[in-house]
Amino acid sequence: MAGWLQALGQDWSANPSAMPTARKFLIFGVMAFGQFMALFDIQIVSASLSDVQAGLAAGPDEVSWVQTAYLMAELVMIPLSGYLAGAMSTRWLFVLSAGMFTFSSLMCGLSWNMESMIAFRALQGFTGGAMVPLVFAVGFTIFSGKQRALIPAILGTVSVLAPTLGPSAGGAITQALDWRWLFFINIVPGVIVTLLASQILRVDRATPSMFARIDWSHFVAMAVFLAGLEYVLEEGPRKDWFGDPGIAVAAWCSAVAFVLFLERSFRSTNPLVRLQPFRRPTFAFACTFNFVIGIGMYSAIYLVPVYLARIRGYDALQIGTTVFVVGISQLLSVVISAYLSQRVDMRWMITVGLSLFAWSLWLTSGMTSDWGFWEFFLPQAIRGLALMLCIVPSVNMALSGFAPGELRYASGLFNLMRNLGGAIGIAVVNTLLRDHARIASTRLGEALGTHPGAATDAVATFARRLGQIAPDPREAMGMAQGLFARLVGREALTIAFDDVFRLLAWMFLAALVMVPFCRPPANAAPPPPDAAH
Repeated sequence: MAGWLQALGQDWSANPSAMPTARKFLIFGVMAFGQFMALFDIQIVSASLSDVQAGLAAGPDEVSWVQTAYLMAELVMIPLSGYLAGAMSTRWLFVLSAGMFTFSSLMCGLSWNMESMIAFRALQGFTGGAMVPLVFAVGFTIFSGKQRALIPAILGTVSVLAPTLGPSAGGAITQALDWRWLFFINIVPGVIVTLLASQILRVDRATPSMFARIDWSHFVAMAVFLAGLEYVLEEGPRKDWFGDPGIAVAAWCSAVAFVLFLERSFRSTNPLVRLQPFRRPTFAFACTFNFVIGIGMYSAIYLVPVYLARIRGYDALQIGTTVFVVGISQLLSVVISAYLSQRVDMRWMITVGLSLFAWSLWLTSGMTSDWGFWEFFLPQAIRGLALMLCIVPSVNMALSGFAPGELRYASGLFNLMRNLGGAIGIAVVNTLLRDHARIASTRLGEALGTHPGAATDAVATFARRLGQIAPDPREAMGMAQGLFARLVGREALTIAFDDVFRLLAWMFLAALVMVPFCRPPANAAPPPPDAAH
């Protein structure tokens, strides 16, 4: 036992690629599970916000910050993680992140009012955000050849499966136990991940002197830019965008901070976020693809459950069962995408992936108000397959060939682009859904006005049927008119969903224009970790 513990704690930071394969996969498994927890908690509360609101006696405007605070803090940490990993080593940054994520999860569950919940959710998002890019960087550092080909497929599955499972799992936990257990379930696995990471995760060395050279103006600019942008995107659809003074001020501050962020990135002697990876055209194209993938992935994850809840009246379990098809299809395509990534030009692979994704969105754009599990089955199965064929080549194109010191920054920027795409995508589809529903409702009203007899006959039929419930003819007529208005509203909203999915499909087809200009990097192994110092 003592010998096993000694081997477990052996330091491989001088040459992490030379460690035994079993240890590599143990490290990767622990870090990937940490990534899963961080991504899972983004959406776990989305189906239970009403319960959180009731439990903390909060208003409807306040409870939305349970989501917004997490996302704002996570966006700030993701690009910052590269600098911190260099300063304190990947090992201690990941251990600190996992430990603080576990602590903040405990405190979220113990929250006594909405202010405390928002504060601990922000801490949870900030600490959880570091785990996401670190696992990508470590995977590309310690693995090579056929083993490395599995890394994008596995992490891509985690990146999509975790937020997909979040709402349905959260709803089931709230129904079976209590909303506080949405956070308490992180404690045991979080402690295990923290302890294991502290023993086995020795892949690089710390450079503590970097702490003394931190460019604080760069940090403040980045935090204000990303947090302000996330606030505008999250709250904008609910508050009429720039018609709200708070949104306008946040947008102005974010824009000014963005200019300062760029100035510090290029002119600072020790920038927190290095933009040099964008000098590689392949990396820039891969980040653009990842941005588009983020829009499509998170928008679809958001739109389908909203449709099922608002149009079909599904509960959390029924929604989870329906959308789970995407996850199953992804799992089946992991091996396929890993196999193809070793034998097929990345440009061909991502072309097929983007085309299939566009096809799945186009199929979904034909839905009616009575779609259920089987109607969604084929589009979602195709989307699950397409996701892996998009994610695997984009990760390979983005992160292959970087030295470990650069890889940390490249991973942070790459993951940031997907999260930004998701935030922008959800905000845009929310706005489009509202606007197109209003337009469709107006057009349906005009059509009914052109043929008033059909509407009058339908209302009269409803009134006769409702007469058995409400003997008063005026009451029955009022109920019939209300029912007819709800049916018109439902059909208008369904048309709006179709329009949004169709626009998303066109966006993926437009992304294909970039593929011929994207040359995959030479499949060279990265230099040894010492090169980073």
